[in-house]
Formats: sequence, structure tokens, C-alpha cells
Amino acid sequence: MPGDKVRLRFTKTGTLRLLSHHDLMRSFERMLRRADLPFKSTAGFHPGPRVVFALSLPLGVVGREEVVEIEFTRELDAADVLARLRAQAPAGLDFTRATLVPMKATAVPRRVVYRMAVPPEATARAAARCRELLAEPKVWVDRLRPSPKKLNIRPYLRDLRVTPAGEGHALELDLWVTQTGSARADELLKLVGVSHLTDEGYLVERTTLEVRDETPEHDPADVPPDGPADTQRLDPAAAAALARREEEQPAAAGWGASPPGPVVE
Repeated sequence: MPGDKVRLRFTKTGTLRLLSHHDLMRSFERMLRRADLPFKSTAGFHPGPRVVFALSLPLGVVGREEVVEIEFTRELDAADVLARLRAQAPAGLDFTRATLVPMKATAVPRRVVYRMAVPPEATARAAARCRELLAEPKVWVDRLRPSPKKLNIRPYLRDLRVTPAGEGHALELDLWVTQTGSARADELLKLVGVSHLTDEGYLVERTTLEVRDETPEHDPADVPPDGPADTQRLDPAAAAALARREEEQPAAAGWGASPPGPVVE
């Protein structure tokens, strides 16, 4: 069927950061209908708009450069789509850019950067811990899904750093995203020793979401890892303990998972 596919960049901020990925998808359907845009629908008993997010945003995390692709039944002007969606977007959701892409194109994530401010008393220790993790040949974390295992996330750590930010400093987690795995921000906040700051009101932001077909020429040595993930069997007792922890903290359990794209496990 002829038509158009539009790739949009958007931000998700304010209280809208507490909106789940599922609810965000439903919001997009309502916006498309109110904007009277001719979107394509999926097949099946419960058809919905053909809307695909490059990588879902963890609950509670601010998105500064998110990516979504929408298929339409006829040719449209990208600027018109952008304007009509902006007019229907709720507070906290802002569409910043719209581009026509080939129907067969897919926004495959390549790299993400998470950022969180850190207080002065935590800056030196966080910076030292970043250097320690990058110096390690392997960094193991326990994962429950899609199957219990230990995963070496060191190949996915492009950089961990503490940088000046305004009058203070911020922790930046620069991570590769592949079809076979990645690191999760919540895991790294624990490894760096600053996860407690989120309970004190410090916000995590995803400032960069880089997709493959938008990446300019780059250093051949600065590329995502290739090949299967490095895993080990997870002890049943450890798996049971991890399951209990995730039941107690359901929001953190979903960090990094993207149903329509790569499952970052």
C-alpha cells in the first residue's frame, strides 16, 4: 500500500515522565485521531496505529531526544504532520523534528546517553568509580529476563564520566545499544554508588538516542560491539532473590526494555 513514513523526534518531560510506555502509545493514538492524520493500522482483532518507538523510555526518566516512526496511508508533508501533532500534544510532550523516511527504513538504536546531576559530596567518589568500572575487563550484572543469567555489560560501556554541569557536576552514562544486549541505566547507577539519589529527587535524563541510519561518518574503532552477549548461568537462589527485588521495585524492572525494538537484556 502506498503511503508515507514519518520519523519524529520528541521530548518527554515534567510529570509526563511518569507515564508508562503503554499509556504513551495510547496517547499517540488519541493525538493522531484528534489531528485527523491518515495513519495506517495494524492487523488483528485489536488494530492500532502503526507507531514504532526506537527504544522505549524507562518509567520516570526524562527523554530529551526520543524517536518514533509513524506510517500513513497517503503522502504527507512532514512539516504539516509536525504542526498538527504539536497542536494536540499534552503538556510535557514536545515534537521537535519530523522527517520523511523510506517505508522500509527502521530507526535502529545504536547509542544512548543517560545523565543525572550529582551533589558535591558524591562527585569525587562517582568519578573514581567510573574509572574503576572502565578499567575492568568484565563487569557482571544479574538479569532475570528473558532468562536468568549473568551478563557482562563491559562491552556496552562506551564511556562513564562525571562532567561539569552549570554550577555542579553530572554523571553521564554513554552506552552502546545492540540487537543482542546493552547495559541499563539503573544497573550502572547502583554500580557507581549513586542509585539512592533518585529517591532524593534527582532526575535521570536520556539526553541522546542515536540511530544507525542517522549516524555520520565515525571512527572505525568507535563502534558498538559485534557478536553474541557474554553470559553465564545464574544460580537459582540468586535468580529467586532478584525476582523478589524486582517485585518490590516494578518501575526499575522495566528499564531498558523496548517491545518493538531490541530487547536490551
